[in-house]
Amino acid sequence: MTDLSGIAALNAACAAAIDANRLEAWPDFFHDRCLYKITTVDNFEKGYQAGLIYADSRAMLHDRVAALRQANIYERQRYRHVLGMPLITAETDGMVAVETSFIVVRTMRDGQMMVFAVGVYRDKVRQNEAGAWRYAERIVVCDSQRIDTLLAIPL
Repeated sequence: MTDLSGIAALNAACAAAIDANRLEAWPDFFHDRCLYKITTVDNFEKGYQAGLIYADSRAMLHDRVAALRQANIYERQRYRHVLGMPLITAETDGMVAVETSFIVVRTMRDGQMMVFAVGVYRDKVRQNEAGAWRYAERIVVCDSQRIDTLLAIPL
């Protein structure tokens, strides 16, 4: 059975990079060939493939960060993640399927805070050549159908 401490540390480090606005470090938590998608629980349950944010490689994640830094215009904001303990749901040939509940609180430039997103990360993780856990797949499943139009920063 896989030790959860490495997977929990991966989740915590990834969330900390986003929360500290170190977005350039965020893609490094993924394998080169990966999937990152943000969707709603209804769309996930219906098996819809499209996502509010969709990337199928680490290069696409780097492009997303570059666009956030250089091209996109959005109101300055910060996230704070609160993560549950990861739950292993399956293990096959070195790939571990994990579910982790999350809450993201968003703080705007003027100090206004709100619960921005609540849901579950449905991850598939495996170790890289150096033995570090990395995401092969991260599906962010938001509980609400109402997604704020200011969804710019990765969840």
